[in-house]
Amino acid sequence: MEFKRARNEEQRTERRRQILQATAVMLTEMPTAKLSLNELSRRTGLAKSNVLRYFESREAVLLELLNSEFEDWTAELERTPPGDGRPRERGDRLAETLAASLAKRPVLCDLLSAQAAVLEHNISTEVAIRHKHAARRNMRTLIVLVQQHMPELGTEGASRLVETTLLMAMTAWPCSHPSEALRAAYASDPALAAMQMDFTDLVRRTAEVTASGLLVRQEATADAEAPE
Repeated sequence: MEFKRARNEEQRTERRRQILQATAVMLTEMPTAKLSLNELSRRTGLAKSNVLRYFESREAVLLELLNSEFEDWTAELERTPPGDGRPRERGDRLAETLAASLAKRPVLCDLLSAQAAVLEHNISTEVAIRHKHAARRNMRTLIVLVQQHMPELGTEGASRLVETTLLMAMTAWPCSHPSEALRAAYASDPALAAMQMDFTDLVRRTAEVTASGLLVRQEATADAEAPE
C-alpha cells in the first residue's frame, strides 16, 4: 500500500481507515501482543513517524479498532430478532447467541482481553475520553439489545448481564488459547486435557447462569414487595 500526503480532512480520514484496515488484517495473523508499529509501518508502506501522525500510539490504533469491531458485533446482533418462550428459555437462547457470535470474532475477543491491561495505557487523556465515550455508546446499544430479548430484566438487569458476559469473555479468551507448550501438555496427558477451557462454552454458561439468576432475584424481590 502506498501513501501520499493527506491534504484535507477527507484524505486524512481515508488514511486512518487504511491504517485500521491493515491492523485488522494483521490481527487475523497474530495476537495483539505481537503487533508492533514497525510491522504496521511495513505493511502500510508508511513510515512509523507518519503512522503516528494519524494515531498517537500503537494502543490508540488498537483502541479505535476495538470500538469499530464492537460496533460491527452489535450490528450483527441487531439482525437477530427476539424469540418467543418463557424468560428462562429466551435467556438461554440469548446466552447462546452472545457466546457464539463472540467466538466468531477472534479479533474483537483478543482486543477485549487486552483492553484494560495493555490498550488503555500509553494513550493521552484525549484518546482515553474518545475511547470511553465510544465504549459507552456501544455498551448502551448492547444493553438495549438484551432488553429486547429479555424485557423482564429491565435496564439494570440487562446492564449486569452485559457486564458479566463481557468480563467472562475478556478472561476466557486468553485462557482458552493456551501457549504451544500448554497445548502439547494437554495433548500428552488426558488428566491435564480436562483442564483445557472452551471459550464458547464458558461464555454461554456464564451468560445463562447470570440471566437466570437475575430473573430469580427479581421474582424474589417482587414477591417480597407484594402486599399481603
